[in-house]
Amino acid sequence: MSACKKARAEATSVVSSDRLSSLPPELKGDILSRLNVEEAVKTSTLSSTWRDAWTNMPKIFLRDGNFARTKFVTLVDMVLSLHNGTVEMFDISGSKTYHDEFGRWMRMLSRIRPRSVTIRLNSGPGYRIPSCLFSIGDLRVLHLQNCVFSLPRVFQGFKRLTHLDLKNFSSTDIDIQNLVSFCPVLSYLKLASFEGINYLNVQAPKLKRLHVFGDFEDINLDAPNLEAAVLSLAHEAKAQQSVPIAHDKESHVKKSLGDLSGIKTLGISGIFMKYLSKWCILTKFPAVFHRLEHICLVICFWDQRQVLATCSLFQNAPNLKKLDMWSQSLSTWDQDQASIPELTMQVQLDHLVTASVKGFRGVDYEVNFLAKLLSWAPALEEVKIEWTGKTECSMVLAKLLALPRVSPRAKVIVTFL
Repeated sequence: MSACKKARAEATSVVSSDRLSSLPPELKGDILSRLNVEEAVKTSTLSSTWRDAWTNMPKIFLRDGNFARTKFVTLVDMVLSLHNGTVEMFDISGSKTYHDEFGRWMRMLSRIRPRSVTIRLNSGPGYRIPSCLFSIGDLRVLHLQNCVFSLPRVFQGFKRLTHLDLKNFSSTDIDIQNLVSFCPVLSYLKLASFEGINYLNVQAPKLKRLHVFGDFEDINLDAPNLEAAVLSLAHEAKAQQSVPIAHDKESHVKKSLGDLSGIKTLGISGIFMKYLSKWCILTKFPAVFHRLEHICLVICFWDQRQVLATCSLFQNAPNLKKLDMWSQSLSTWDQDQASIPELTMQVQLDHLVTASVKGFRGVDYEVNFLAKLLSWAPALEEVKIEWTGKTECSMVLAKLLALPRVSPRAKVIVTFL
């Protein structure tokens, strides 16, 4: 009986092995894509039918992790030189420097023409992107970090690119403008921590989401289908000053906000919020945001200018439903804010349903603003507060929970971090 069971088990094993060996190359490649590249390459020892299966993996993820540098270079060279299938996604990241090998890797990468490219090699100076990368016409997604690039003289554009994410990079006004405008179906654009760009000109007819965090002097938006925008100026030197901004900078901020009048989600942080609060925004706001439903703000509740600017924004967002705020610390407070009168204006937030405050410290400025918010929102259901301060919380918590609210359904939920 035991011999019979053994024979059946061996037969089952042979059948299973035959089934695995007879899988089509595309399915083998999909299975191997779920492994890291080193493990996928090791499957070549399983049988002759699996010897080259890894060369058809549609997704390639390369991480140097615990690799010795020389071993990782050998692995990348082998994968890029021997791969002969369709590559849907190529993703490489590392904490070591590979400047000597980078140009060679990019040339080999351009030959296999992936549809998604992510390069995050963050050690050392920026990697100069060679022109061959811009010849991958079928590219759908491009994510680059720690790089320097200029477009080739002949650039046909990325006709199918929908997602462009650039971080810690250096370029020029004209190269960024042309890169974006030569991507006719671009729907997502993120530009973060950049150098060399003063005038940011975004012309993207299909763009739906925009995230800009960096140091720029002017911005022009021609994106009629934009639904969500996050804008944050990063003037580090001016962040420590309390001087009025120049008239031209005010007009740029005002114009950029006017260009966003059709969006559904708006995020404002950094020095952009500071600029927004320092011109006469209360007399004439640049736009009414009829479609705006979600606002994200980094705000200093100690600065009455920022509070007034925030209230003015609320007044011009009649359909606001969701509000997320991050409280800045006292160190960012402008000393000249004391000349600004106390908040007496009334705001009607008829459609606001949920609100949250992160970085809450329990000081009077924050509590007073929440009191106003609860009195302005008749449809409010929930206010979430993430408490991070060291203020004695029992009395403040009791005060928070006792705040009168115009909405009978409004709940105040506090979590301590």
